[in-house]
Amino acid sequence: MTTKYLMSGIAAAALTAGMAAAEEVRVYNWSDYIDEDLLTQFEDETGIDLIYDVFDSNEVLETKLLSGGSGYDVVVPSATFLQRQITAGAFQPLDLAQLPNHANLWDTIQERTDQYDPNGEYSVNYMWGTTGIGYNIDKVAEILGEDAPVDSWDLVFDPANMEKLAECGVHFLDAPTEMIPAALNYIGEDPDSHEPEVIAKAEDVFAGVRPYIQKFGSSEYITALANGDICVAVGWSGDVFLAQFRAAEAENGNEIDYAIPVEGAQMWFDQMAIPVDAPNPEGAHTFINFILDAQNAAAATNYVWYASGNEAAQEFIDPEILEYPAVYPDEATLENLYITRPYPARVQRDVTRLWTRIKSGQ
Repeated sequence: MTTKYLMSGIAAAALTAGMAAAEEVRVYNWSDYIDEDLLTQFEDETGIDLIYDVFDSNEVLETKLLSGGSGYDVVVPSATFLQRQITAGAFQPLDLAQLPNHANLWDTIQERTDQYDPNGEYSVNYMWGTTGIGYNIDKVAEILGEDAPVDSWDLVFDPANMEKLAECGVHFLDAPTEMIPAALNYIGEDPDSHEPEVIAKAEDVFAGVRPYIQKFGSSEYITALANGDICVAVGWSGDVFLAQFRAAEAENGNEIDYAIPVEGAQMWFDQMAIPVDAPNPEGAHTFINFILDAQNAAAATNYVWYASGNEAAQEFIDPEILEYPAVYPDEATLENLYITRPYPARVQRDVTRLWTRIKSGQ
């Protein structure tokens, strides 16, 4: 659903189109990804009218950006897409003089996002997370025993485990850029490899478990986990937390947890950036600086339970979240996380064909 904060009709009628454009900022972010009280607070503090729209996939955002004339002042692509969009000239450099709260950013996260956007020339981190395993605590224990390897990729890549788990249902992400690196990492290969002969090795990993995968998808597993329709899902951290909350609210007896596998997992980043044709770049900087305020960044994290790239915010983040290792991994786990770069076009074609074969089981 699209959320918009607009001027009243009377106020809008009193302004010319040029004046209105100068006094509003347009933001395009992922759905269910901010505490809406912050949007009202931004308007109250700045006097700027905020138009806040949402999307649910990087592809939707990228189409708007690369077709030109998106009409937005701030957008929030994931880092792998951001890198390609920077190359395509989709963004304008940030003016750090307009971002005094930039000093609040977390060096540990910036070091990783710099690999997509060197020195943060075009973007700042909004939130980050991991791709791991969501599971129904009781159902998995019932099938595999109390010592089930819930914190290991063995849970979903070992055919012996998957054959048993098929009884209660397993979903995998329909995301080759997530799943193929996970399989490569599992067998000791570089998850960020762009070598076709290395990438091809992932096929054998999936071949052993493909008969036991109920579904490949990127959203249905949230409801399926929450309702107890499946017992395991390879998914994004925030989605699994959402399933966890829904199950708890429903009081349906399904206790969901999330694990970052001990062998390592993929780390992802969502970045705030300003399109090259933004109607109000000054307002865009004002909005980004507002979000970079330590207390505001903390409010966003406290609401959505995603980790913030804002180190100063940690003072104000709910201790339950800050101390939850699935959201804020400890140093050893953090060092064990990996990132991936976008595949070049020629490699992407091979990956797409490989993924089609994996999903079809042929």
